[in-house]
Amino acid sequence: MTIFRHGCAMVARALGLAAMLPAAAAMLTTSVAALEVDAQLGQSVLPTGQSGKVYLRLSLKGQPIASRTKRPPVNIALVLDRSGSMKGERIASAKAAARAALERLAPDDVVALVAYNHEVDILRPASPLGSEHALQAAINRLEADGRTALHSGVVAGAKEVERYLDETKVNRVILLSDGLANVGPSSPRELAELGRKLGAKGISVTTIGLGLDYNEDLMSRLAASSDGNHAFVEDPEDLSGIFASEFGDALSITAKDIEIIIECKVGYKPVRVLGREAAIDGNRIRMKLNQLQGSNERYFVVEIESPDVKKEGDVEIASVSIDYLDLASGGRKQADVRATGRYSASTDEASKSINKSVMTQVTTQIATETSEKAVELRDKGDISGAKKLLEGNATYLKDAREQYGSGAGAAAPASIGALKELEKKQNEAASNLDAQAWEKTRKSMRYDQHKSKMQQSY
Repeated sequence: MTIFRHGCAMVARALGLAAMLPAAAAMLTTSVAALEVDAQLGQSVLPTGQSGKVYLRLSLKGQPIASRTKRPPVNIALVLDRSGSMKGERIASAKAAARAALERLAPDDVVALVAYNHEVDILRPASPLGSEHALQAAINRLEADGRTALHSGVVAGAKEVERYLDETKVNRVILLSDGLANVGPSSPRELAELGRKLGAKGISVTTIGLGLDYNEDLMSRLAASSDGNHAFVEDPEDLSGIFASEFGDALSITAKDIEIIIECKVGYKPVRVLGREAAIDGNRIRMKLNQLQGSNERYFVVEIESPDVKKEGDVEIASVSIDYLDLASGGRKQADVRATGRYSASTDEASKSINKSVMTQVTTQIATETSEKAVELRDKGDISGAKKLLEGNATYLKDAREQYGSGAGAAAPASIGALKELEKKQNEAASNLDAQAWEKTRKSMRYDQHKSKMQQSY
């Protein structure tokens, strides 16, 4: 049995996924203080006598801070590009956005202000904000000139965060840049490595790219490797909204340092985690999530090879163990869930048991992978190939939302709406691949890809 029917199979074949078998549903959910863990598969009944691919969706949902205790303090370094390209409206909008966002902080929150061009200036060393401070005045004094030492700016910001590094705080560097890094390390690989090192220390890096001249690969990889946010802002006037969303995200973290182990049972082989870095060793998958916001869901889609099972009956496909830091209590907690399903000789029963909610998220991650491949083709100059792939991706998304958005057990309207929005963006991208439009299209695609893979809230 194939995982997608009707038009969905076309793009699945293009991805080498046509033989994938939809997965069985796991039915144990565990609620704990800071997060809710749910492990499900894409289908509750599997047909006997067929091997194939199974999708496991692991979901982590943060509990709202309002229903718990006072939020944990934040430890933030605001790193602002003040190179020459930021002159005029850009630096003015950045200063206004920073001033407004900082008004949301409390006296016990730790803040550092770093500005950089070809040099780095610590305008305010990391320290508790207090009730009276000169931070606004420091922001007001910012002026734009010079080149862009982006790597040094991030390193300086991270060092300030490290001065007050505390696992019970939300430790974050927020980087704004409008240009190419042209002083010091400047490749996406080098910045991704910096992000991984900071992420390992519990520091996430949010990157905000302003305008059409920054390196979106560098910025998105720096963010992703540290489990941080990334945003593309074309108009400086939109900076205030992005800063407000970013600070809202930082102020809503409820769990940190989340370690995930998925153990596939004998006969079931993990292949990959869609859209996420993961360590796979035999039947075991290890993943880490730096942080989880209240009222937000982060999910992982795991592709698993399933065996040819001849006998009908219940089966456990995988077990999941979660270990994390609960910021409300300051202590570590654990949660365990199992992914279970059932085998049946009835293919009709198997077909009717598809979990449409899970499959919309599987669809999103597969479509995101296709979008990334389209960028690769366009970068090589293959405009027609990229266009064909994006148009096929839009058709795949349309077929999926029609299949999973109707009938018994239909996915929630919000999930179907997200597929429709992604379909629209694939069509828009396909129509804007020429040289004149490509810079903006590429940045928009990278932003959307990052949001999809990381389930970013803004």
